[in-house]
Amino acid sequence: MATAALEKERAIGEELKRNNVIIQTYDLWKTYRMGDQLIHAVSGVDMTIKKGEYVAIMGPSGSGKSTFMNLIGCLDTPSAGDYYIRGQLVSKMSDDDLAHVRNIEIGFVFQTFNLLPRLSALQNVELPLIYSGIKPDERMERSKKALAMVDLTPRMHHKPNECSGGQRQRIAIARALVNDPAILLADEPTGNLDTATGIEIMAIFEELHRRGHTIVVVTHEPDIAEHARRVIHVRDGKIERDEQIPHS
Repeated sequence: MATAALEKERAIGEELKRNNVIIQTYDLWKTYRMGDQLIHAVSGVDMTIKKGEYVAIMGPSGSGKSTFMNLIGCLDTPSAGDYYIRGQLVSKMSDDDLAHVRNIEIGFVFQTFNLLPRLSALQNVELPLIYSGIKPDERMERSKKALAMVDLTPRMHHKPNECSGGQRQRIAIARALVNDPAILLADEPTGNLDTATGIEIMAIFEELHRRGHTIVVVTHEPDIAEHARRVIHVRDGKIERDEQIPHS
């Protein structure tokens, strides 16, 4: 039985890779127990995101979008269902394997930047490469290239407190890109920025999308979601609707 299940998993993974599917969930659930009550934060979600898509996951507070983000970012494990990233079944992986997937396959951009204050921009960007065991010379080259992609080369030796909010988010985007991940996952990426700076950051995502990156933005703001090419509306842990957004 175990061999048959493994063969089925491999066959599904190969089929997903042939079809350029980056994210695939099958009947994904996340359930919490609060006293005698079961709370279904994510309720049986089926979702397909292909390579190069620019997707916004949108919903009000309590809709389940943050829980779903944690699941697709491998920050949490589902209660039931299957989740594949680039043909790998990650929903049943060990914690160590999930940590490896998070570092290699997913680039995170958070609302609060999550930069280490004592390190320079360049050193912050290098961190995922250190965890991947990349040699120093290659780390330096790849980190400089990532900072150049977000137009931050002149600030590479500055620490976060010497940079504006927009520059700090650019550092975070460069760090997310440095391992060439399958998915760039952004959680409310403009939440701590003023409107003008937020527009600049979304322009970077637009350019990254043009270069072929797969981008998933989690937001409750309609004007941020409008930058995506597809918006998945979540409510009560379920997909309420999934719509394509026309762009000229």
